[in-house]
Amino acid sequence: MGSREQAVEKKEEIFFEPFRVYTNIGSRDNHFTPSGFMPDGQCIEFSDRWQENCHSDRTCIRMVYDVECSRQGGRWIGIYWQNPPNNWGTRKGGYDLTGATKLTFWARGEKGGERIEEFKMGGISGDYPDTDTAFIGPVYLTPEWKQYTIDLRGKDLSYVSGGFSWSTNVDVNPEDCIFYLDDISYE
Repeated sequence: MGSREQAVEKKEEIFFEPFRVYTNIGSRDNHFTPSGFMPDGQCIEFSDRWQENCHSDRTCIRMVYDVECSRQGGRWIGIYWQNPPNNWGTRKGGYDLTGATKLTFWARGEKGGERIEEFKMGGISGDYPDTDTAFIGPVYLTPEWKQYTIDLRGKDLSYVSGGFSWSTNVDVNPEDCIFYLDDISYE
């Protein structure tokens, strides 16, 4: 096969510069807002300015899931990072992330053994729905930082307003669940 034929068969590669969901509190590189507290945000303590034992730089995200509180209500919990904030598909605003092949993030548990049922991107429905969804889970966290990857190859990322989310429940975390996230990025 000649070089001309090889050039025709070679797929056009799309360059994708990393698109950050979270790097540090207040960073101009942060996209999406942690605003979709599910089911109602009553049983979670959220801090995106935690400064102890972060994966990199000066801040990371710390979540404390109050399981006893959750037993009185929906028995599950989660957070969506959305654009625009609090958007459940009722407003325009998502990003075109075409060219991204993965969503990476770092996570660790306070003690280890914390179970997160799902880490996800996309999945927002409504008048302005996400064009696709992808997830991993369940994930058992360790007390050491570990990088996780959600494979986005073959996904339609032309409109993403639900940039990142996680969820878990009381059945798989019978005691309080404390965990940390850092360096969330589309690549």
